[in-house]
Amino acid sequence: MTLTGNWSYPTSIKFGAGRIAELPMACAQAGITRPLLVTDRGLRDLPITGAALDSLESAGLGRAMFADVDPNPNEINLAEGLEAYKAGAHDGVIAFGGGSGLDLGKMVAFMSGQIRPVWDFEDVGDWWTRADPAGIAPIIAVPTTAGTGSEVGRASVITNSRTHVKKIIFHPKVLPTVVIADPELTVGMPKAITAGTGLDAFAHCVEAFSSPHYHPMSQGIALEGMRLVVENLPRAFADGTDIEARANMMSAAAMGATAFQKGLGAIHALSHPVGAVYGTHHGTTNAVCMPAVLRLNAPEIAARFDRAAGYLGIEGGFVGFQVFVQEFNDSLGIPRRLSDMGVGRDRIDALTRMALDDPSCGGNPVPLTEANIRALFEEII
Repeated sequence: MTLTGNWSYPTSIKFGAGRIAELPMACAQAGITRPLLVTDRGLRDLPITGAALDSLESAGLGRAMFADVDPNPNEINLAEGLEAYKAGAHDGVIAFGGGSGLDLGKMVAFMSGQIRPVWDFEDVGDWWTRADPAGIAPIIAVPTTAGTGSEVGRASVITNSRTHVKKIIFHPKVLPTVVIADPELTVGMPKAITAGTGLDAFAHCVEAFSSPHYHPMSQGIALEGMRLVVENLPRAFADGTDIEARANMMSAAAMGATAFQKGLGAIHALSHPVGAVYGTHHGTTNAVCMPAVLRLNAPEIAARFDRAAGYLGIEGGFVGFQVFVQEFNDSLGIPRRLSDMGVGRDRIDALTRMALDDPSCGGNPVPLTEANIRALFEEII
């Protein structure tokens, strides 16, 4: 079966193998004539990045790239990206890569015409209305991993380099104008990144499905996203050239990010400070946190996962799902403890405070407190 399509939910998505060739047309669709391609250092010299720049240059769109992006992008990366954007007189951004490249690229476009500091647009109340919408440049997003789903998101996660706190910066116009979702770009991902990014998508779907907020559309998307991960991540992990599995994982990543409009929860509330302080891989950290969070949330989510488990091909209802999650992690080489990723017990107090302040707390089905967050950190570290 050929997996391809043209979708406009939640934005215009050109989905299918080989569709990176349509990048110049996407620029025309977005009204971009002088794009700046923003990516991370790991992608700077890879063939897929060179090919994208070649296609832009051949179409008369220049060959400009900014790649000084950290794995957890911060305001220093943003300032340097904005300097490159303005020095090149660019009129739009191609956000290219995994979560870091996508998030920073979106923020370069967002901040290109703002006069306030980026922290003034944190996803708090109606702070997004402080932004000048006319000062937001058009964005094309090209994911090269299947995890964060940032390509279909209206926000970016930026780490404050001074406080080591991750902040979510939101504005409706941060949603990219065009997405090119080409699973061929993910073929070269190493096994560990395939697993970590895939489990990030899984965590988004699980937490959206668990959230107590009312959003039936997201609930359905989250359930199908979980199924796609359960059935396709092992295939992509075993054979990175399995294009059908890669395509389904790319769909699952976009679905997870669409679904979590319904809310995230304790998995992300714990993972965000750990990643900010220790620089751990976000998706892998989520995966380590998930079994403990499922146990915490059991009283509120068992019934809905009892119903979902059969659809996911998992026997034993919610209990069976819990067993599956740990075995799934193990099969993909995910450590069982954060200590295996360099996280120590000496900063549990600070991590607990940071987790309590994380906006993801609001979507957890069991209210989060200093006591239960500390207990979770004690268990997972």
